[in-house]
Formats: sequence, C-alpha cells, structure tokens
Amino acid sequence: MPRPFLAVAGPLLAAGLALPAAADEVVVFAAASLKTALDPIAQSFQQATGDRVTISYAGSNALAQQILQGAPADIFISASTEWMDEVEKGGDLVEGTRADLLGNRLVLVAHDAAAPQLTPAQGFDLAGALNGGKLAMALVDAVPAGQYGKEALTKLGVWDQVEPHVAQADNVRAALALVATGEAPLGIVYATDAAAEPGVHVVGTFPEDSHAPITYPAALLKNAADEADRAFLDALGAPEAGTLFRQQGFTVLN
Repeated sequence: MPRPFLAVAGPLLAAGLALPAAADEVVVFAAASLKTALDPIAQSFQQATGDRVTISYAGSNALAQQILQGAPADIFISASTEWMDEVEKGGDLVEGTRADLLGNRLVLVAHDAAAPQLTPAQGFDLAGALNGGKLAMALVDAVPAGQYGKEALTKLGVWDQVEPHVAQADNVRAALALVATGEAPLGIVYATDAAAEPGVHVVGTFPEDSHAPITYPAALLKNAADEADRAFLDALGAPEAGTLFRQQGFTVLN
C-alpha cells in the first residue's frame, strides 16, 4: 500500500528535523490531459519530500517515441494502453511497475455558451452543428484523444461527413485551446479537459461503448535510478492523489 505522500513532511517537521539537503529529481513524461491534476500532486510531493519533480506534457505518442529514442525520463503516464505497450515492447519499463491508474470520458465541447446540446448517437448531425466551422481534435491517427474520437465518430457513422472539417492539433490540450479561443466552434476532448477550461462548454458525452476504454497506465522507466522516482510513482496511487484526480473528473482505477 503506497504511503500518503502529503503526510510525509509532518513527522519530520514535528521532530524538528530538516529535509535532506541532497534532493533528487523525478522526471515525468505525462499525457497532456493530466496537467491540471498532476501539477498540484507534484507540488505537494515536492513540499513533502524536498525532491524536485519535472514534468513534460505532450501527446502520449510523442512521449513514447521520445522514450524509445532514449529520452532521460523516470516515469511515463500515458493516455493510452497502446503507447505504453510500445514502450514496454522496447524494453524501457521496469518490470512489475506498470499499473492502470485512471479512466476518463470523451465529450463534445463548444465555444458558445448558448450552443445547443447534442446527443452523440448513431447518425447524429455533427456536420450540421458545425455550420461550416471546424471540429477541433487531437491528431486522429496518433494522439489517444484523437484516436478515441475518430473511433467514436466512425462507430456512430458520422466520420465521413465530418472528416473534411476536422482541425487536428498536436495534443488534446491544443485542441481544447482551439475551441476555447473560438477558432473552432466544436471540439472533441476528455471530460477532464473540459472541466479545466472555463472557455468551453460540454454539449454532449460520447457513449462509452463507442470507443475503446480510456485508460491511463503509469510505469517506472529503466532510467529511473533514485528512490524518489519510485516514491513519486507510489504517491500517484495514494488516497490524497486519488482525491485530486477525482476532483478533476478522472476515474481512479487502483
């Protein structure tokens, strides 16, 4: 059972002891959709332990490719089991550390607060709702959010109609920004992204059976050398971290 990381500093301070002078650094590669939840978790861990957490956010595809090319990361948190599979096949995971951490939902968001609600269902008129505008999505053949979105639209029978109107972005937060700034009237993102951005409004939620389960696996990478690396991975499964993840709309799986 991982120890609650927010409680680590308490006994040290109560005993009048200083945190260790030699701090370790934990380098995390994390899916862009995790930023709002993961930043405060990392900050709390740093305050409790004195160790530094550096997080690089991007699409899971880009992060996986960097890891496979030798990027010096300690922990990988993917928004897709497939990209974690690729890293595992490359021999870059520490055996026994991979675990499914979180789940998410896929939603349709609008820039206009007065936009009508849509019910993503078989044959729904998404192309008509765009009214000539763009549908913002993460890269549909590489980034998990885009892949889930394309899968859902294909299963619902509307992909061929909307494909010409899709504006693809490097990651899901970039797609979210296109809608938040009004450059695209509609976009497909995770429910947690929509919750983190006041400039968008959820107008529909995709059926869970319209796409593969949205699962975030996490694992220690072979470059991890410090005890702090494993401690931070453990902290992600602690109750305090679970509370923060749930507050951002994630489903906690462990």
